[in-house]
This record gives sequence, C-alpha cells and structure tokens, in this order.
Amino acid sequence: QVQLVESGGGLVQAGGSLRLSCAASGRTFSFSSNAMGWFRQAPGKEREFVAAINWSGSNTYYADSVKGRFTISRDNAKKTMYLQMNSLKPEDTAVYYCAARPSGLQITTALYDYWGQGAQVTVSS
Repeated sequence: QVQLVESGGGLVQAGGSLRLSCAASGRTFSFSSNAMGWFRQAPGKEREFVAAINWSGSNTYYADSVKGRFTISRDNAKKTMYLQMNSLKPEDTAVYYCAARPSGLQITTALYDYWGQGAQVTVSS
C-alpha cells in the first residue's frame, strides 16, 4: 500500500508564501525510484499540472502559470517532496495534490499511479 500525505496548506494573503510537503510511505514503495508531481484543482475546473521532478531531483518542469514563483524539490532520504510557493496570487487557490509514478517525469495527470488526498491552499486578495 502506497500512501502520499500532503501538508502545509492554508490561508495566505496575495503576495505571501507557503510550503507544501508530500510524505511518502509504503513497504513496497521505493520513493527514490519514482518521479513526483504536484497538481491542483480549483472549484469547477479540471485538475491541472503544476510541477514535476525526476527521481534524483536533477530535472524539474513547471507550468507556465507558476514558473519563477514555485519551486519543486525532494529529499529522498526523508521520502518527502516539497513545493515552495512564493508571490501567491488569488488564482493559485485550489486543492493541491501530490502524485508519484515509477518512471520518468510527466505532466499528464493520467500517467501518475499514486495520489495523495490533497491540501487546500487559499489565497485572499
């Protein structure tokens, strides 16, 4: 059984910062062998790609809407992935999900095998 648990969400004013964490566990789950990604879903909208990172952390990719403001990283020793979110905007308000796939970095939702339960991020104007 693979578990991904997001934390660090909350309410912040526009221009502020938050850091999300995604902790992975599972007896047969090899965190360091998985590419990881962050996705988000706003009310009434489809889930969309935010950022992704390969197994070692040497390769990252961002949606244009967050490039230059968000930073994805991972600590394989702690089996944890992070999303540092700076200069937050009201349009960043969404439920943020972490996801894992036992292969290369991808931006497509359907290509991820494991998902967390989500963390709410609300940015007030």
